[in-house]
Amino acid sequence: MKRLISDFNNELKLKGFNAFRIEEDGAAVRTYSRKDFYKICLTTGKSAIHYADRSFQTDGTVLFFGNPHVPYSWETLSTTYIGYTCLFSEDFLKISERDDMLQQSPFFRIGGTPVLNISDDQRLFLNTLFEKMIDEQKSEYSYKDDLIRNYINLILHEAMKLQPSENFDQQKNAASRITAVFLELLERQFPVESPAKPISLKTAQDYARYLSIHVNYLNRMVKETTGKPTSNHIAERVVNEAKALLQHTDWNIAEIAYSLGFEYPSYFNNYFKRMTGTNPKSLRTAEV
Repeated sequence: MKRLISDFNNELKLKGFNAFRIEEDGAAVRTYSRKDFYKICLTTGKSAIHYADRSFQTDGTVLFFGNPHVPYSWETLSTTYIGYTCLFSEDFLKISERDDMLQQSPFFRIGGTPVLNISDDQRLFLNTLFEKMIDEQKSEYSYKDDLIRNYINLILHEAMKLQPSENFDQQKNAASRITAVFLELLERQFPVESPAKPISLKTAQDYARYLSIHVNYLNRMVKETTGKPTSNHIAERVVNEAKALLQHTDWNIAEIAYSLGFEYPSYFNNYFKRMTGTNPKSLRTAEV
């Protein structure tokens, strides 16, 4: 089993795509890095899906769209659960000329509707598309990736024709919902795994832009909920990560600075001293 999971992960990383039947490969779903791949699921069963600031109760067949940039979780509530999943990266779909296309689609964007109720006829048709993707990824056809991309786009177009599910529960108020999404996005920036992969969201403006809301509105909602402005949460998390990197890695201070989004090491030194009362080098020396 461990070897099968390892093979799944290696293939997914190498090709940027994988499709499988859920009942056959359930274990594989739990092992890939959700931060890197978009997800489309066609499932039949009872479940609760928590996506950004909303919750969906499903009982029957649904089509689900998961965005790696949007926090979500899935609770399976029925004893039998069948269907299909496909995972793909942005690079696989070749959208470099329109990097925000997926995030701004009505299914993948924050505020969109990622869950669609599916009829039996629609399920049978979509089943064939997932089966074709599964078959093609095993084939030797030279242009199979192009064909698989066409199947993904066909699923997206079919979804556009369907009525979005409105069976969701918004029990929390706007401030707590937005704050929860912000804090989840903040936490998903960490831990920093390599100096070559610095954090991508650095300021309150970055998070507001990503959430498609005004920065003043984000600040107001976060402060109303937590008592602290957005920038304070970001600063505290960056400093905590800086301390961890200083104490537990052999990266030099410049590498740590760049990985945390600072343009120059001197900016990081000044920032760290202002926040902690000591400089990075002194902290590292004290831990030796």
